[in-house]
Amino acid sequence: MNRLESMEVLLAVVDAGSLSAAGRQLGMPIATVSRKVSDLEAALKTRLLIRSTRQLTLTDSGHGYVAACRKILEQVHEAERAAAGEYSAPRGELVVTAPVVFGRLHLLPVLTEFLQAYPEVAVRLILGDRIVNLLEDHVDLALRIGALPDSGLIATQLGSVRRVVCASPEYLSKKGTPQRVQELAGHDCVSFDLLASGDTWRFPEERVEVAVPVHPRLAVSTAEAAIDAAVSGLGVTCVLSYQVESAVRAGELKLILESFEPAPLPVSLLYASQGRLPLKLRALLDFATPRLRARLQKSAAALASSSRTRPRPD
Repeated sequence: MNRLESMEVLLAVVDAGSLSAAGRQLGMPIATVSRKVSDLEAALKTRLLIRSTRQLTLTDSGHGYVAACRKILEQVHEAERAAAGEYSAPRGELVVTAPVVFGRLHLLPVLTEFLQAYPEVAVRLILGDRIVNLLEDHVDLALRIGALPDSGLIATQLGSVRRVVCASPEYLSKKGTPQRVQELAGHDCVSFDLLASGDTWRFPEERVEVAVPVHPRLAVSTAEAAIDAAVSGLGVTCVLSYQVESAVRAGELKLILESFEPAPLPVSLLYASQGRLPLKLRALLDFATPRLRARLQKSAAALASSSRTRPRPD
């Protein structure tokens, strides 16, 4: 029995929550996954998992053993990284994750420059709006938008983005421009599920949060779809400032209700600190941080120059 491989399989089963899910993740038949876990239990002469038709549960012995496996495998991986020279020169693969639109507009150009500067480094970029667990999903670096929960992860703030409300000039000329958030109740809206979902949008007003009922003519799951619908004149939408910058600069959309915007959302790079930082990750942090900060500043300035802030009505 390959003890280390069996440990890897056990951790995959625990993290995935089932033998079948672990098998799909590992590209391994479920029978092989089950056998490796059973062989490990036989070698240890103890039961690690309680298996039922609905779920897997760790035994008391399993909890302790899984925690030890994580430490052992991390030490093995650390030794492999050192032996491969990851601490002597930037080389190897980095796994990076970011929100879809921000990743495409801002992170991808920076990564392209980085890869040209560091030919021995490869990057696997995962674009998605789902929050991933850096340790469980083996992610080296994550770009996050929004407040960060307390954790053992290291964060580097790059800047901030705004949550903005906008509509096409044609729509506003027909339906009028709302001066207060409460007026949104009389407008057609395009709802973006990850930011302003359902039939209620929330805004800060005089230190309290105001819930504004809206009429969503269309509900979508991506910012691009919400922006396209708003550009076509379907209604008002709520997205993040960088997502709508080009449409505002082109005159396709107009920002409204700017005086009622909530506090800007921080944009951060997030990574786990476990022992020495591989040079490939340190190189990426040093390369990407100033460039992403500059891109955020330029984006904010371009949006501000393209829009006219309206005074808040008395």
